[in-house]
Amino acid sequence: MISAVRLMVRAPRWLPVVMAVMLSLTACAQQAGSRLPETGLDLAPVDSWQSPLYTGHPLVGTIWSGREGRPISVSALAENLVNSRYLLLGEKHDNPDHHRIQQRLLRFLLDRELVASVSFEMLDTDNDGPLSNLERQHAETLDSLKNALQWDEQGWDWSYYGPLIAEPVAAGVEVKSANISSARVSEVYASQPDPEIAGVLDADALEQLNSEIDASHCNMLPTSQFPAMVRVQQARDRQMALSLGHRELAGKLNVLVAGNYHVRRDLGVPRYLVALQPGVEPDSVVSLALLEVSPESEEPEDYLQAFSDELPFDYIWFTPAISDEDYCASLAR
Repeated sequence: MISAVRLMVRAPRWLPVVMAVMLSLTACAQQAGSRLPETGLDLAPVDSWQSPLYTGHPLVGTIWSGREGRPISVSALAENLVNSRYLLLGEKHDNPDHHRIQQRLLRFLLDRELVASVSFEMLDTDNDGPLSNLERQHAETLDSLKNALQWDEQGWDWSYYGPLIAEPVAAGVEVKSANISSARVSEVYASQPDPEIAGVLDADALEQLNSEIDASHCNMLPTSQFPAMVRVQQARDRQMALSLGHRELAGKLNVLVAGNYHVRRDLGVPRYLVALQPGVEPDSVVSLALLEVSPESEEPEDYLQAFSDELPFDYIWFTPAISDEDYCASLAR
């Protein structure tokens, strides 16, 4: 099984910025009885991936359907995405290929007016004021958009997220914060559990969450801090779920862009959507993870990180890896 650290550990801020892979999303003939035209996504040739590692891995560029237990085409994926109500787009934050795939998917959906809102983990409630004043002209240049958002340049690489956020802004689609503020993190960390939030995950899920939080902190976190870290994780996932439920338009999706761990069906945002938003059906929530391949495995099932009967992701899109650095080993030096 691929290490959970690959899903949870956030990339170091000093990693170099590289240009992302160019993928082309185009429309073809209209399918009868479908909202979606037949689509084709030209997978980039191996030498055009911007993430340099394991480009020859057999899973690179393939899409795995956890629902069906088999690889699927991009057209089949797109059909399933647009017929959902909530679309959760995962990522590894420092992988440029992930951001360009997300951008092309968003552009495809926006061009067809299928998006009601887009929420971003990279925006928290402190950004709500600037977001309320955001207008289409702010997307005319990335600099004007960054200034309008009062972007946290220390926390998130604008060269990755600026083009991604510009897509819905330019289309006149609502952009929303999905994360809690730093001040709220401190409050949650020091507070008692919120019964409504704490009850979303059962004992097995909480045990798994504890284990993976420990692994993501390189087994260096004192066990006394586990409950507080779980509270923060749950508070973030709840906020992301709430960000998806404020505006519902018939035939349109509410989209979340977040780290792969947040979009897990078994531990993350989908659990809170179903538990805390009345009327949300589990099948209306689609989780698409963008995962780096590993030389440890060529089996798609190994990347699912499943610990129960509920699979973490509906779909996985495999890409090369940006780095093979062992973050935990570097901390131990």
